[in-house]
Amino acid sequence: MHIQNESLIAGMSLPFARSADKAASGRLRIMHVVNYLRRGGAELGILKLMGGLSGEDFEHRICITRKFDPDFVQGYGLGGLLDVAAGSSDNLQFPLFRLRRIFHRYRPHIVHTRNWGALEAVLAARLAGVPVVIHSEHGYEVDNMAGLPFRQRIFRKLAYSMADRVFTVTRELREYHSKQAWTLPEQISVVYNGVDTDRFSPCPEIRDSIRTELGLPPDRIVIGSVGRMVPIKDYPTLLQAAERLVARGVNLHVLLVGKGPERESLESRVRESSLLQGRVSFVGASDRVPELLNVMDIFVLPSLGEGMSNTLLEAMASGVPIVASRVGGNPEVVVGDLSEWLFTPGEAGELTERIERLAGSAETRSRIAKIGRMHALADFSLDGMIRRYRELYFGAAAERGVSITSM
Repeated sequence: MHIQNESLIAGMSLPFARSADKAASGRLRIMHVVNYLRRGGAELGILKLMGGLSGEDFEHRICITRKFDPDFVQGYGLGGLLDVAAGSSDNLQFPLFRLRRIFHRYRPHIVHTRNWGALEAVLAARLAGVPVVIHSEHGYEVDNMAGLPFRQRIFRKLAYSMADRVFTVTRELREYHSKQAWTLPEQISVVYNGVDTDRFSPCPEIRDSIRTELGLPPDRIVIGSVGRMVPIKDYPTLLQAAERLVARGVNLHVLLVGKGPERESLESRVRESSLLQGRVSFVGASDRVPELLNVMDIFVLPSLGEGMSNTLLEAMASGVPIVASRVGGNPEVVVGDLSEWLFTPGEAGELTERIERLAGSAETRSRIAKIGRMHALADFSLDGMIRRYRELYFGAAAERGVSITSM
C-alpha cells in the first residue's frame, strides 16, 4: 500500500469493512454517496473522514451513483466497502430504486450525499426509511458558476427540504446554493475542510532528492500546482504567466501534478512555446503530493471557481508560499497578511506580478510560508475537521432518536 493510503486509512479497524449483513451493533453506520469515485479533493476528503471516524463508534460504506476508477478503488483497498448503483452495461441517469435497495440492504443510520450527482440518493434514502439524511455541497462545475439550470434548482430545493442537515464547505458556497435553491442561508451550515498538518509539513531534506529525481535544475524557482486538469482549474493562465516571467528573465520551472482531459492541450501549448520548452514538468497523478509540494518554491492555484481547495490547505501546511485566485472559498482561507497574494481569476498580468514578487525575494517567501503554516495549524487542522463531523453525525442522529444498539 502506498504511503498516502496508509496515512488516510490508518485506524480503520476490521469492523469498518464488515459486509452489509454483518454490520456491528453499537456503531453509527454511515453510507457516503458520491457521483464518481476517483482521485479528487472530495473523494480524498471522504477517506480522511473515514479514517478519523472509525474504531468503536462508526462504520462506513461508499455508494457510487455512476462510475468509479478501478485503480483508485484497488489502490486504497476500498473494494469491500463499495456499492455501485449504476448498472454495468447502461448509462442509468436516475438510479433511484437501485439506491433504495442498497440502503435497505446495508441499513445505514445516516446517508450522507455529496454534490449534485448524488442528490437523488436523498429521495432514495427517505423511501428506504433511513433515519438521518445529510447533504453537502463541496464545489462548482465550470458550466454552472453563473447559475444552475431551472430543473436543478427545483430538485435541489426539494432535496434540501427532505434532508435533516444541509451544509457547504465555505460561506461563499452557502450563499450561492441558498440563492440557487431558494433556501434561507441560515438553513445551511458550513463545515470547513481540514488538512493533516503532520503529513503535510515542511521537509527540507526531501527537496533536493526529489528535485534531482525529477531533473529540475537546482537554480530554478519552482512554481507548481496540484489538481485535476480540467477547465475550471485554468492552468492556461498559469502557463501564460510563466511564459511572461521567463521572457522577463526569471529563471523558473513549472511543476504540474495531476491528470485530466486538459493535459494533452496543456502539453501541446508547452511544446509550441519556445520560452516554456524544458521548463514545465507534468508528473501526472501521484501518491507523493507531500514530497512534491516540498519541491515547490511557490504554489499557485489559478482556478476560475473553488469550493474549499484541499490542495491550497496542503500547500499552506507544507510551508509553501501561495498565490491563489480570488474565487469561492479561497478568500476565506487566504486571509490577513496572506490576502495580498490573491489575484483576479483569469488575469495573467496580476498572477505574473504576484509570482515575480515572490520569486525575487527569498525572505518574503519564507515569511509567507511561516504565516500560511501557522494559519493551517490554527484553523484548518484535520483533527478539527474530524471533531466537527463527529458532532454533526451524532447530533443529527440524536435529534432523530436513533438508537445504534437497536438497529
